[in-house]
Amino acid sequence: MSQELSLHQRRRKPRGDELEGVPWLSVLLPLERENALRVLVVGDAEPGDYVCRMGRAPTYWFGVVDGLLKMNTDSADGVSLTLAGLPPGGWFGEGTAVKREPYRYNVQAIRRSVVGGLPIDMFHWLLDHSIGFNRFVMNQLNERLGQFIAAREIDRLNNPDQRVARSLAALFNPLLYPGVGEVLRITQQELANLVGLSRQRVNEALAVLQRERVIQVEYGGLRVLDLEALRHGVFAPARRVTA
Repeated sequence: MSQELSLHQRRRKPRGDELEGVPWLSVLLPLERENALRVLVVGDAEPGDYVCRMGRAPTYWFGVVDGLLKMNTDSADGVSLTLAGLPPGGWFGEGTAVKREPYRYNVQAIRRSVVGGLPIDMFHWLLDHSIGFNRFVMNQLNERLGQFIAAREIDRLNNPDQRVARSLAALFNPLLYPGVGEVLRITQQELANLVGLSRQRVNEALAVLQRERVIQVEYGGLRVLDLEALRHGVFAPARRVTA
């Protein structure tokens, strides 16, 4: 049995508190919201579950209600490029859903997550009938384009501290991921998985960013203190003391 099918079989109706984490519901008119809620589902994804796989046709428009996902591509020579980390509040794949074309990327759960799914036919119905939904999707597409361009730039950075900073800045995007706020619940190992560095090197980078008062490491997560510095700052590595 495939992982996608098992996740599909675990689908259920969302609870009231889970609906509060779906940002586009608030832009819908009463009839639009009623129709969307009638078919909106959530699935409980385990670590390693695939939400989307390259080459598969989309059946839902997906979003992260809780947890953390990773979007990546695999090239013909086996090199993997992380396009985005997907924290709570992030809905993704609208370009694929609009065109109804096969996925060109994989999306996989990094930790236990609750994934929302709006059937693709209802996605298109809302595009045809809801001005508010159209604006939401248009903003998503615009922000996502900038994010993918930034992902390419991050992948080319030779400074690990800046790679971690830019990757964190992407996760704190308030338009794409309104559920994050100022504190991101993430472990160093999960961040290492997203950035493509060792856990030890990520730990060193976080120490540099905290020393520069750009972030604050808290129990179970990170608090952003200066988002602009994360996006554009240049950070010098900490001096190593030798005997």
